[in-house]
Amino acid sequence: MKTKPDSPVSILDPSLLLRPEKIYDGKPVEAFRDYSVDENDSIKERVRRTYYEMHSKMNVDFVKGRMDDWLKFDHFKMNVKDALIKLNELVDESDPDTDLPNIVHAFQTAERIREDHPDEDWFQLIGLIHDLGKVMAFYGEPQWCVVGDTFPVGCKWGKSIVYGDDSFKDNPDTYNPKYNTEFGMYKPNCGLENLLMSWGHDEYLYRVLVHNNSKFPKKGLYMIRYHSFYPWHAGGDYKHLLKDGDDEILKHVLEFNKYDLYTKSAGIPDIETLWPYYEKLIDKYIPGVLEW
Repeated sequence: MKTKPDSPVSILDPSLLLRPEKIYDGKPVEAFRDYSVDENDSIKERVRRTYYEMHSKMNVDFVKGRMDDWLKFDHFKMNVKDALIKLNELVDESDPDTDLPNIVHAFQTAERIREDHPDEDWFQLIGLIHDLGKVMAFYGEPQWCVVGDTFPVGCKWGKSIVYGDDSFKDNPDTYNPKYNTEFGMYKPNCGLENLLMSWGHDEYLYRVLVHNNSKFPKKGLYMIRYHSFYPWHAGGDYKHLLKDGDDEILKHVLEFNKYDLYTKSAGIPDIETLWPYYEKLIDKYIPGVLEW
């Protein structure tokens, strides 16, 4: 078992078109997901560097290698609460909307879902754990292959991916005729679940939950797996690869994402007071020590 944790570690986004409200917790809507370049802004530069490195290195061979390594589920064992507490040490280097520890965002998301969906406790817990795959950053993975927006590899890069084609100029798959066409290695309408996604916390946590026999409904697992796939659910890319039924997945992901994105400017919840409630949900849906 691998147990070598590491130390803590103007582009207009198309998701603006999906936002029905102009203000979220006092923050103007246009201030969310701002990927404009400003060399004098340390957060914007951190975000840009993270994405450029991701887009330079995230190709078919790399993704297959990370899956071969991580999907053995032999890196560590940990229960959900301890994994959430671990996130208190992580600030997402790809996120322009917050520089708070990730556990704060987890509780912000869960509590807002709880307000609107008091009878759907599984949904509340999805909100709490949706970023848990980022624990990879403590076990040897650099943040650029853990955090951030996701996209399929093995076909032409989507037009709405943040930072655009320039960020992929050093990626070998950009020049590989097997992968740089509209369909690449896929067949038309092959379906969302048959795409090889860039490696990151979405796909990893989805696989962890399936491997450990979680009791979430399938729509909850879809929310986990695709919540960072902005080029699809916000940008409208990759429609030529979708099949009948994928619009149902889209509906669930969009319902989740309004809580994921727009709670990042909300007040900081009293986490210690909230633990007993969420520990009961953890015991109900994904109890015990998990294999990661």
